[in-house]
Amino acid sequence: MTIYQVDAFTKQAFAGNPAGVCIVHRFPNADLMQDIAAEMNLSETAFAVPDGPEGRYQLRWFTPAIEVDLCGHATLATAHVLFERENLPHDKTITFETLSGELHVSKGEDGLLEMNFPAEAPTETDPPAGLLEALGVDPVFVGTNRLDALVEVQDEETLRAIRPNVTMLEEIDIRGVMVTAVADMEADFVSRFFAPRSGVAEDPVTGSAHCCLGPYWAKKLGKNTLLGFQASRRGGFVHVEIRGDRVLLSGHAVTIMQTALLIS
Repeated sequence: MTIYQVDAFTKQAFAGNPAGVCIVHRFPNADLMQDIAAEMNLSETAFAVPDGPEGRYQLRWFTPAIEVDLCGHATLATAHVLFERENLPHDKTITFETLSGELHVSKGEDGLLEMNFPAEAPTETDPPAGLLEALGVDPVFVGTNRLDALVEVQDEETLRAIRPNVTMLEEIDIRGVMVTAVADMEADFVSRFFAPRSGVAEDPVTGSAHCCLGPYWAKKLGKNTLLGFQASRRGGFVHVEIRGDRVLLSGHAVTIMQTALLIS
Protein backbone atom coordinates (compact mmCIF):
# COMPACT_ATOMS: atom_id res chain seq x y z
CA MET A 1 0.00 0.00 0.00
CA THR A 2 1.36 3.40 -0.99
CA ILE A 3 0.84 6.20 1.52
CA TYR A 4 1.25 9.84 0.58
CA GLN A 5 1.67 12.71 3.00
CA VAL A 6 0.24 15.98 1.68
CA ASP A 7 0.24 19.47 3.19
CA ALA A 8 -3.21 20.94 2.48
CA PHE A 9 -4.34 24.57 2.33
CA THR A 10 -0.85 25.82 1.56
CA LYS A 11 1.44 26.46 -1.43
CA GLN A 12 4.61 25.70 0.52
CA ALA A 13 5.98 22.62 2.25
CA PHE A 14 5.76 22.27 6.03
CA ALA A 15 2.78 24.61 6.36
CA GLY A 16 -0.97 24.09 6.20
CA ASN A 17 -2.42 20.82 7.48
CA PRO A 18 -0.70 17.49 6.76
CA ALA A 19 -2.85 14.49 5.83
CA GLY A 20 -2.13 10.89 4.96
CA VAL A 21 -3.67 9.59 1.71
CA CYS A 22 -4.07 5.94 0.66
CA ILE A 23 -5.58 5.07 -2.75
CA VAL A 24 -6.59 1.39 -2.59
CA HIS A 25 -8.61 -1.07 -4.72
CA ARG A 26 -10.78 -1.99 -1.73
CA PHE A 27 -10.94 -0.76 1.84
CA PRO A 28 -8.80 -2.65 4.36
CA ASN A 29 -10.69 -3.66 7.48
CA ALA A 30 -11.53 -0.76 9.79
CA ASP A 31 -9.06 -1.86 12.49
CA LEU A 32 -6.16 -1.77 10.01
CA MET A 33 -7.18 1.65 8.69
CA GLN A 34 -7.35 2.90 12.27
CA ASP A 35 -3.91 1.42 13.02
CA ILE A 36 -2.43 3.08 9.93
CA ALA A 37 -3.94 6.44 10.93
CA ALA A 38 -2.52 6.06 14.44
CA GLU A 39 0.89 5.18 12.98
CA MET A 40 0.80 8.21 10.68
CA ASN A 41 -0.16 10.31 13.73
CA LEU A 42 -1.61 13.10 11.60
CA SER A 43 -4.92 14.77 12.33
CA GLU A 44 -6.50 12.66 9.52
CA THR A 45 -5.55 9.87 7.14
CA ALA A 46 -7.87 9.29 4.16
CA PHE A 47 -8.61 6.06 2.30
CA ALA A 48 -10.12 6.24 -1.21
CA VAL A 49 -11.46 3.41 -3.38
CA PRO A 50 -12.49 3.76 -7.07
CA ASP A 51 -16.26 3.40 -7.36
CA GLY A 52 -17.61 3.03 -10.89
CA PRO A 53 -16.91 5.59 -13.65
CA GLU A 54 -13.62 7.48 -13.76
CA GLY A 55 -13.57 10.21 -11.12
CA ARG A 56 -15.89 8.50 -8.61
CA TYR A 57 -14.48 7.24 -5.30
CA GLN A 58 -15.60 6.09 -1.90
CA LEU A 59 -13.75 8.04 0.78
CA ARG A 60 -13.24 7.48 4.52
CA TRP A 61 -11.27 9.50 7.08
CA PHE A 62 -9.58 8.44 10.32
CA THR A 63 -7.94 10.49 13.06
CA PRO A 64 -5.35 8.69 15.20
CA ALA A 65 -8.26 7.73 17.50
CA ILE A 66 -11.55 7.44 15.55
CA GLU A 67 -13.26 7.44 12.15
CA VAL A 68 -14.93 10.81 11.39
CA ASP A 69 -17.92 11.83 9.27
CA LEU A 70 -16.36 14.82 7.52
CA CYS A 71 -12.85 16.13 6.90
CA GLY A 72 -11.98 18.94 4.53
CA HIS A 73 -8.19 19.02 4.42
CA ALA A 74 -7.82 15.26 3.87
CA THR A 75 -10.41 15.48 1.06
CA LEU A 76 -8.35 18.26 -0.53
CA ALA A 77 -5.20 16.16 -0.06
CA THR A 78 -6.84 13.10 -1.64
CA ALA A 79 -7.98 15.07 -4.68
CA HIS A 80 -4.47 16.51 -5.02
CA VAL A 81 -3.00 12.98 -5.05
CA LEU A 82 -5.54 11.77 -7.62
CA PHE A 83 -4.81 14.69 -9.95
CA GLU A 84 -1.03 14.88 -9.50
CA ARG A 85 0.05 11.30 -8.66
CA GLU A 86 -2.68 9.05 -10.02
CA ASN A 87 -2.95 10.94 -13.34
CA LEU A 88 -6.63 11.77 -13.15
CA PRO A 89 -7.35 14.31 -15.95
CA HIS A 90 -7.39 17.86 -14.59
CA ASP A 91 -10.70 18.63 -16.26
CA LYS A 92 -12.46 15.90 -14.28
CA THR A 93 -14.68 16.70 -11.31
CA ILE A 94 -14.05 14.13 -8.59
CA THR A 95 -17.09 12.77 -6.74
CA PHE A 96 -16.44 11.29 -3.32
CA GLU A 97 -19.13 9.17 -1.65
CA THR A 98 -18.73 9.68 2.11
CA LEU A 99 -20.52 9.44 5.43
CA SER A 100 -21.59 13.07 4.81
CA GLY A 101 -23.00 12.34 1.35
CA GLU A 102 -21.47 13.21 -2.02
CA LEU A 103 -18.59 15.70 -2.06
CA HIS A 104 -17.25 17.18 -5.28
CA VAL A 105 -13.75 18.50 -6.00
CA SER A 106 -12.52 20.22 -9.17
CA LYS A 107 -9.22 21.82 -10.17
CA GLY A 108 -8.97 25.43 -11.34
CA GLU A 109 -6.50 26.91 -13.80
CA ASP A 110 -4.63 28.64 -10.99
CA GLY A 111 -4.03 25.33 -9.22
CA LEU A 112 -6.70 25.91 -6.57
CA LEU A 113 -8.66 22.80 -5.66
CA GLU A 114 -12.34 23.64 -5.09
CA MET A 115 -14.44 21.43 -2.80
CA ASN A 116 -18.24 21.51 -2.79
CA PHE A 117 -19.41 20.70 0.75
CA PRO A 118 -22.71 20.96 2.63
CA ALA A 119 -23.18 24.12 4.70
CA GLU A 120 -23.20 23.45 8.45
CA ALA A 121 -24.40 26.78 9.89
CA PRO A 122 -24.44 27.12 13.69
CA THR A 123 -27.50 27.63 15.89
CA GLU A 124 -27.06 29.94 18.88
CA THR A 125 -27.17 28.00 22.12
CA ASP A 126 -26.03 28.01 25.72
CA PRO A 127 -22.40 26.88 25.92
CA PRO A 128 -21.90 23.20 26.76
CA ALA A 129 -20.94 22.73 30.41
CA GLY A 130 -17.26 23.42 30.97
CA LEU A 131 -16.58 24.83 27.49
CA LEU A 132 -15.90 28.46 28.39
CA GLU A 133 -13.90 27.45 31.45
CA ALA A 134 -11.75 25.16 29.28
CA LEU A 135 -11.10 27.96 26.78
CA GLY A 136 -10.76 30.74 29.35
CA VAL A 137 -12.71 33.26 27.25
CA ASP A 138 -15.67 35.65 27.49
CA PRO A 139 -17.62 34.90 24.29
CA VAL A 140 -19.38 37.20 21.84
CA PHE A 141 -21.40 34.23 20.49
CA VAL A 142 -21.75 30.51 21.17
CA GLY A 143 -23.45 28.11 18.77
CA THR A 144 -23.41 24.49 17.69
CA ASN A 145 -24.09 22.47 14.55
CA ARG A 146 -24.35 18.69 14.16
CA LEU A 147 -20.57 18.34 14.47
CA ASP A 148 -18.98 21.07 16.57
CA ALA A 149 -19.30 24.09 18.82
CA LEU A 150 -18.47 27.59 17.58
CA VAL A 151 -17.27 30.37 19.89
CA GLU A 152 -16.68 33.91 18.67
CA VAL A 153 -14.30 35.99 20.80
CA GLN A 154 -13.67 39.73 20.90
CA ASP A 155 -10.65 39.98 18.59
CA GLU A 156 -7.78 38.18 16.92
CA GLU A 157 -5.40 38.94 19.80
CA THR A 158 -7.72 37.13 22.21
CA LEU A 159 -8.01 34.17 19.85
CA ARG A 160 -4.25 33.79 19.40
CA ALA A 161 -3.67 33.98 23.15
CA ILE A 162 -5.96 31.03 24.01
CA ARG A 163 -4.23 28.17 25.80
CA PRO A 164 -7.09 25.70 26.31
CA ASN A 165 -7.39 23.14 29.06
CA VAL A 166 -7.26 20.10 26.78
CA THR A 167 -8.27 17.70 29.54
CA MET A 168 -11.46 19.69 30.19
CA LEU A 169 -12.24 19.94 26.46
CA GLU A 170 -11.88 16.18 26.15
CA GLU A 171 -14.75 15.71 28.60
CA ILE A 172 -17.22 17.67 26.42
CA ASP A 173 -19.37 15.40 24.24
CA ILE A 174 -18.72 17.11 20.90
CA ARG A 175 -16.37 16.46 17.96
CA GLY A 176 -14.50 19.75 18.19
CA VAL A 177 -14.56 23.44 19.09
CA MET A 178 -14.07 26.32 16.65
CA VAL A 179 -12.92 29.63 18.10
CA THR A 180 -13.15 32.58 15.73
CA ALA A 181 -12.81 36.36 15.45
CA VAL A 182 -12.68 39.14 12.88
CA ALA A 183 -9.23 39.18 11.28
CA ASP A 184 -6.66 41.93 11.78
CA MET A 185 -4.82 40.84 8.63
CA GLU A 186 -5.69 40.31 4.95
CA ALA A 187 -8.29 37.62 5.72
CA ASP A 188 -11.92 38.30 6.65
CA PHE A 189 -11.86 36.10 9.75
CA VAL A 190 -9.46 33.96 11.76
CA SER A 191 -10.07 30.72 13.60
CA ARG A 192 -8.57 27.91 15.63
CA PHE A 193 -9.91 24.37 16.04
CA PHE A 194 -9.56 22.06 19.03
CA ALA A 195 -10.69 18.42 18.94
CA PRO A 196 -9.02 16.44 21.75
CA ARG A 197 -12.04 14.13 22.03
CA SER A 198 -11.29 13.07 18.44
CA GLY A 199 -7.59 12.62 19.17
CA VAL A 200 -6.47 16.05 17.84
CA ALA A 201 -5.49 18.62 20.47
CA GLU A 202 -5.34 21.46 17.91
CA ASP A 203 -5.88 20.96 14.18
CA PRO A 204 -3.62 23.11 11.96
CA VAL A 205 -6.20 23.93 9.22
CA THR A 206 -9.72 22.47 9.31
CA GLY A 207 -11.69 22.44 6.07
CA SER A 208 -14.89 21.03 7.58
CA ALA A 209 -14.94 23.79 10.22
CA HIS A 210 -15.25 26.33 7.40
CA CYS A 211 -18.57 24.74 6.42
CA CYS A 212 -19.76 26.40 9.64
CA LEU A 213 -17.46 29.42 9.77
CA GLY A 214 -18.34 30.40 6.19
CA PRO A 215 -22.11 30.72 6.68
CA TYR A 216 -21.60 32.35 10.08
CA TRP A 217 -19.29 35.12 8.81
CA ALA A 218 -21.16 35.52 5.51
CA LYS A 219 -24.28 36.46 7.45
CA LYS A 220 -22.39 38.64 9.91
CA LEU A 221 -20.23 40.49 7.34
CA GLY A 222 -22.85 40.59 4.56
CA LYS A 223 -20.69 38.96 1.90
CA ASN A 224 -20.74 35.50 0.30
CA THR A 225 -17.08 35.27 -0.73
CA LEU A 226 -14.61 35.28 2.13
CA LEU A 227 -11.04 34.40 3.03
CA GLY A 228 -10.38 32.60 6.29
CA PHE A 229 -7.04 32.14 8.03
CA GLN A 230 -6.61 29.38 10.61
CA ALA A 231 -4.14 30.77 13.13
CA SER A 232 -2.40 27.58 14.25
CA ARG A 233 1.38 27.32 14.48
CA ARG A 234 1.51 26.07 10.86
CA GLY A 235 -1.36 28.24 9.62
CA GLY A 236 -3.26 28.17 6.34
CA PHE A 237 -5.74 30.08 4.18
CA VAL A 238 -9.15 28.75 3.13
CA HIS A 239 -11.13 30.46 0.34
CA VAL A 240 -14.86 30.25 1.11
CA GLU A 241 -17.87 30.92 -1.11
CA ILE A 242 -21.48 30.43 0.03
CA ARG A 243 -23.93 29.03 -2.52
CA GLY A 244 -27.28 28.37 -0.88
CA ASP A 245 -27.01 25.28 1.27
CA ARG A 246 -23.54 24.45 -0.09
CA VAL A 247 -20.10 25.88 0.69
CA LEU A 248 -17.23 26.01 -1.82
CA LEU A 249 -13.89 25.64 -0.05
CA SER A 250 -10.71 26.19 -2.06
CA GLY A 251 -7.02 25.80 -1.35
CA HIS A 252 -3.67 24.54 -2.61
CA ALA A 253 -1.78 21.41 -1.60
CA VAL A 254 1.81 20.09 -1.72
CA THR A 255 2.92 16.44 -1.68
CA ILE A 256 5.63 16.05 0.97
CA MET A 257 6.46 12.35 0.86
CA GLN A 258 5.52 8.98 -0.58
CA THR A 259 6.14 5.74 1.24
CA ALA A 260 5.06 2.09 1.23
CA LEU A 261 3.45 0.05 3.97
CA LEU A 262 5.64 -3.03 4.43
CA ILE A 263 3.25 -5.20 6.46
CA SER A 264 0.18 -7.03 5.19
